[in-house]
Amino acid sequence: MARLPYPDPAQVPETARELYERLPAKLNVMRMMLQAPTCMPPFLRLGAAVLGMQKLDARLREIVILRVATLSRADYEWTQHVAIGRAVGVTDDEISALKSGDPAALDPQARLVVKFTEECVREVRVSDATFSEAKAEFSSQEIAELVITIGYYMMIARFLETLDVDGEEAPPEMAAAIAAARRESR
Repeated sequence: MARLPYPDPAQVPETARELYERLPAKLNVMRMMLQAPTCMPPFLRLGAAVLGMQKLDARLREIVILRVATLSRADYEWTQHVAIGRAVGVTDDEISALKSGDPAALDPQARLVVKFTEECVREVRVSDATFSEAKAEFSSQEIAELVITIGYYMMIARFLETLDVDGEEAPPEMAAAIAAARRESR
C-alpha cells in the first residue's frame, strides 16, 4: 500500500489536473505524481523527450531502464518497462540477462550500455575506460542522452520505491504507443 494517499485529481491545481486528464493511461505513478503538482509538467516533458525524441536507440534505452530498475530494486519500473522493451525489440533472453546481471546474452553495444549504466548508478562517475569505449561507439548526443536516461529512471525508481507506489501492469496499448511515437519522431 502506498505510503502517501493518491490525490484526487479534482483537488489539484488546474495545470497538473489537465495534464493528468490528457494522459492515455492513468497509471499509479502519475496519480502519485499529483502529490507534487508543480513538478508534474517538467517531469512529463522530460519523460516524453526520453521516451520519444532521443537519438539514442530505443532498444538500448529500454535496456538501460531495465538495468536501472534492477539495480534500484524497482519492481514497478521493471514491470512497466519489460512490456515497453519488448515493443522496441528487447528479447526475453536479454530481459533475463538484465535481471540476473549476466551480460552473456547481450550484443556488444548492449553490454557497453549496461556497463556504463552500472558504473553510473553505483559509482556516479563512469570510469575513463568505459567512457572512452562509449565515445568510440556513440555520438556525444547519445552519450549525454544515456546519462540523462539513467538519471531520470533512477529518480523515478526512488519516487516509486520510497512512496511504495502500488504496482500494476503496463497497458499493452501504452507500450505500442511509445514504440510508434519513437518511430514517428525519427
